[in-house]
Amino acid sequence: MTSATPPTGRGPLARREARLAWGLLLPTILSVSLVVILPLLSIFWISFKPIGLADLRPPAPVVRESLRGRPEAAGDEGEVQYRLRNSSQDKPILGVTLSDTLPEGLTVTGDIDPRCTLDDRALFCDFGDLEGGQRETIEIPVIAEAAYFDSGADVERTVPEITGRADNILTNSEFTLDNFARIFRGDEFFTVLWATIFYTVFGTVGALLVGLFAAMLLNKEFKGQGILRGLYLFPYVAPVIAVAFTWVTLFDPFSGSANALLVQMGVVNSPINFFGQRPLALIMVTVFEIWRYFPLSFLFILARMQSIDHDMYEAADMDGASPFQQFWYLSMPQLLGILSVLFLLRFIWTFNKFDDIFLLTGGNAGTRTLTVNVYEQAFAVSNIGAGAAVAVVIFCVLLVFSIFFLKYVSREEGL
Repeated sequence: MTSATPPTGRGPLARREARLAWGLLLPTILSVSLVVILPLLSIFWISFKPIGLADLRPPAPVVRESLRGRPEAAGDEGEVQYRLRNSSQDKPILGVTLSDTLPEGLTVTGDIDPRCTLDDRALFCDFGDLEGGQRETIEIPVIAEAAYFDSGADVERTVPEITGRADNILTNSEFTLDNFARIFRGDEFFTVLWATIFYTVFGTVGALLVGLFAAMLLNKEFKGQGILRGLYLFPYVAPVIAVAFTWVTLFDPFSGSANALLVQMGVVNSPINFFGQRPLALIMVTVFEIWRYFPLSFLFILARMQSIDHDMYEAADMDGASPFQQFWYLSMPQLLGILSVLFLLRFIWTFNKFDDIFLLTGGNAGTRTLTVNVYEQAFAVSNIGAGAAVAVVIFCVLLVFSIFFLKYVSREEGL
């Protein structure tokens, strides 16, 4: 008598279901790869390249053809001119050639450049190698005949065929660590990192605390509650350019209302440059971050508060619990999950924030964060490689933070 043993492994049905599941997920995986993974890989690739802003377009020979002299009648003399240049100022282009067909009715009357040959109307020129920034000009004397005007031909309408080989720094095998050495050199990076951490931590925690306080205020039924909730959303839904300009104008040291009020009240003796002096500028942009983004926390926290069973509060009230005890021992355990999610999201978003700081201070007066540093390295200094290197540092910092947070801090709400 043999004992029955349960089957091991997956059966045919399970394998078909797995193939079907992967087939359904394949479009999503491909979309995520194209939208997220490929740009991320390109940033890592560029961060190890000695590449500037001008190197994004590979070197190429550029030619412009024109008919000088502008002949207007048969027998008029003119000159077909080809102006050739290397689009790069420092990279050579090898084996540059030019091919073109002269319009019917233009007769060559003189010698042409020795680098060119003319077979009937077919022109071919071999320029060899063009060094960085090199320019060449080919001039061919011609006479316009009646056939030229009868055909309606125009030299400038035709596009000469030009060839050449150039090394593309984006795709070659040249790599360097100079971009990372540049951003880590000296104390500048750690100053920028400190400003970023200060802005991110206090901006995130402040937005959560203000959102929590606002949710507690509006978690009651009273007349005008809906209107007040809508007003609380104004900082978040208002255009960032409009609110940033308003803040800069409001706190302007010469014409701002805030300074005028403080001086008239005797709080200060002279106007304060809120967005132009250290460390006040960093504090102000952090306060702006808190004010602008607390409505998001307010919405999520209020929605979670309204889903809590009120019977617990009634029982705690009958047992003599104070409002603070009810909040700390009843509300907070229920809110830890949503607070964890909000802290993670707000930390990542604030760490990546660029537009608010750039509109308020331009990164000056100690408010230069890592994201502003990406812009300055890539576009102000025209060093795309260094800008990509800073972006890689941002990615690594956020990746380490996210792993640490998800593994050791938050254990609720599916995190």
